[in-house]
Amino acid sequence: MPEATEVLIVGAGPTGLMLAGDLAAAGVSVTVLERRTERSQLTRAFAVHARTLELLDARGVADELVAGGVQIGKLQMIGDAQLDLRRLPSRFPYMLLTPQYATEAVLAKRAEALGADVVAGADVTGVEQDADGVSVTVCRADGTPRTRRAGYLVGADGMNSVVRRALGFPFPGRAALRSVMLADVRLAVPQAMPVANAVREGIAFVSPLGDGWHRVVAWDRGKQLPVEAPLDLEDVRTITRKALGTDFGMHDPRWLSRFQTDERQVPRYRLGRVLLAGDAAHVHSPAGGQGMNTGLQDAANLAWRLAAVVRGWAPEGLLDGYQAERHPIGREVIRDSGRMMRLALIHSPVLSTAMNLLSRAAAALPPVADRMAAKATGLAISYPAPSGTHPSTGRRAPDLELAQGAGTGTGSATRLYEALRACRFVLVSRFPEVTGWEGRAITVAPAAGSKAPALLLVRPDGYIAWAAGDHDHDALLTALTTWLGPRQDVAST
Repeated sequence: MPEATEVLIVGAGPTGLMLAGDLAAAGVSVTVLERRTERSQLTRAFAVHARTLELLDARGVADELVAGGVQIGKLQMIGDAQLDLRRLPSRFPYMLLTPQYATEAVLAKRAEALGADVVAGADVTGVEQDADGVSVTVCRADGTPRTRRAGYLVGADGMNSVVRRALGFPFPGRAALRSVMLADVRLAVPQAMPVANAVREGIAFVSPLGDGWHRVVAWDRGKQLPVEAPLDLEDVRTITRKALGTDFGMHDPRWLSRFQTDERQVPRYRLGRVLLAGDAAHVHSPAGGQGMNTGLQDAANLAWRLAAVVRGWAPEGLLDGYQAERHPIGREVIRDSGRMMRLALIHSPVLSTAMNLLSRAAAALPPVADRMAAKATGLAISYPAPSGTHPSTGRRAPDLELAQGAGTGTGSATRLYEALRACRFVLVSRFPEVTGWEGRAITVAPAAGSKAPALLLVRPDGYIAWAAGDHDHDALLTALTTWLGPRQDVAST
């Protein structure tokens, strides 16, 4: 008999590990299959934006990650203009620079502590699904095949996803930029902040990673070589000197690689009992550092839906909301990051000067700059809400202060995002709690003086499912039934 679990995840990168931890926290049995046998110390992603840090805070791991990273209070725009992130309405008014393996480490520790089974050296070679579940063929380290069975499968296995290819998901798009050079190096002149510039010959970006290493991303317009072509550190030095005026004395590379930037997205994130998340579903330009952040937000959106369906209190159609909400966000990230990259590559002095002036003007207008900063950091992400609903519906929930000692199931939570660590819906209410949905939701009271609506139902991913400006018991019961399923007479966990 094949080994069975409720949910299988292929890929133990940040997206897969976030999803695994959330499912395990919700009481779902979950196994993560990872082809690698050891965690790599080499990584492409290193920027963690404010909204992602809020999601990590809601899982109790943000502070640990922040402690080992570099906080950047300003975000580079086109030219020399900068967005001030210190004005962000968040507990994390900055961009955190930290290598992807650090993010993976805190998410892996959380997932395994909650009971997720992370299997290394598991090379997926085949996927088949039927009406009752999904069968996955896994080649073990000794070369022998094994079949694993699950009710649902999530492909979080990157741009070259085996899951996506096995099920025949189309992945339309185009190659946007070829032969981009990556290097992790030591610098004789370490940089405390990222620096970037584009010139006629190409572009260069240098950023600290927070662990003594620096990431260099460079592109030489005159050397469009295949990604398989050998890369020498001198190639990186040369274009960096042209773009930035210096190579900062880079030396001792631990990683040199070329890659191709693609802009692609699957039309559907779900096919029956198989779903895709992160780079398996969408890839785009690295401009803006959105890749890992978008994948983690995919995972947060999908996890509570999948848990509700697996636990049996929500219909399978709830999974369709993942496509409805996240596919447009992925499409927008592809469009915006591609536009940023193309603008950076403009080599007309006149156009470059004009773009620089426009960027400065936008950054100098606080309302415009604040909107741009919220968009760049994910705080502006919201989801469609039905007509006639409260204006807060579908928006990111602010990290409200809670009344001490009020509510159930929150432990010592004094903030909303601490209450969200239970991976359940949270009802923020000034009125007596409503019973019948224990195990699916907890009730808390806002702190005195809070400007929150009278009733606020927050989803496990930190977005507002429903809100009301005053106490309407019947409307509240309808909302709870809509989002949490039928009322139960006996509490369950």
